[in-house]
Formats: sequence, structure tokens, C-alpha cells
Amino acid sequence: MTPAESPWLRTLALTCTLAATVFLLWQSDEPAIVQNDAADLRGNTEPDGFVVNGEYTSYDAQGNVKVHFTSPRIEQFEEGSVATIISPRAELFSDQASEPWIVEAENGSLLQNENILYLTGNVRVLRTTGERQATLATSSLTLDNDTGTVYTDAPVEITDATGVTRATGMKAWIDKRILELNSQVEGRYEIGH
Repeated sequence: MTPAESPWLRTLALTCTLAATVFLLWQSDEPAIVQNDAADLRGNTEPDGFVVNGEYTSYDAQGNVKVHFTSPRIEQFEEGSVATIISPRAELFSDQASEPWIVEAENGSLLQNENILYLTGNVRVLRTTGERQATLATSSLTLDNDTGTVYTDAPVEITDATGVTRATGMKAWIDKRILELNSQVEGRYEIGH
């Protein structure tokens, strides 16, 4: 599977692009002395740059929407190369499905140097195919773009029309479409008529 077909890789690429844009905007034509004075004035806990009501749409070569990302606030911190994201929400479109994957959380944190995105607080991944919808819910989720994995040690719940599966911890290999539930796995399924 290519990165263009992988929803998780597109999400991470989108977040990296937004963070890079914020960083480039921050690195404007201001002299370095002004930046140092501003850093001294604002302190270490304030961002170096930010975006309010950010909205980003990415298209493929044919002009089809691939990613639509929104956040009410993204803050860039030069020290540590971190971008924090408030209420990230992404719609990830693929050629194989008419409905997008939807990924949302209360907070996100992108470690730019490590290429890792942490999502925390009511993390939900929704997938609709036809009339069937599946939801993965957890309190935290890590996306590692370098290894192509998504993982958490927190409890996860996967719900669809046929039942509910719960586990503590999971790991998924994006390109291989493999999902491994770590421990305390239990499921409840209803057999259709």
C-alpha cells in the first residue's frame, strides 16, 4: 500500500505539513534579535507560533480530496520541535471507499523530529462502509510514521453493527492492515437473522 492509500500516513503527513507551515511562518524575515527579545518576553511556556481555526485540504493528482483537517488552534514550540493541536479532526478519503475515515481527539501532539503523533482524550476513529459503521475508541493513540504503526497501552473498544470488542492495548500495522489486541480481549457479537 502506498502512503497515498494509507489513511494513518496521510493524517500524519497532514499534521507534519501543518506544523511545518506554522514553523515557516514563524521563521519570517524578522531579525534574530527581535525573536530573542520576544522569546524572553513571552517565556518558555508560550508558543513560538500558532494557527487559529486552521483548516487544511489536500488533493490528489486528479483533483480529488484526500485529506480534510481542522483544528481550532495549533501551537508550535521551537524547543523540542513540538506542535500541540487542540481538537484535531481529520477526514481521510481513499479511492476504495466513498465515505472517509474520520479521526478525532481532544488533543494532539506532534513530535516533528521523531515523526510521531500522539492523540489523547476521547480518541475516535470512525469508518463507514455502505450502511455499516465501525468505531475504535480509546483514551490515547500513538501514530509512528517511521515504522508505519499505530498503538496504545490504554483500553480500546471496537464497535460495529455486529458487536463490541474490548481489549487493553493494541497495535496496528497500517500498510499490512493487521490489528493486534494485546490483553484482556473480550467480545460480544449478535448473529443476524
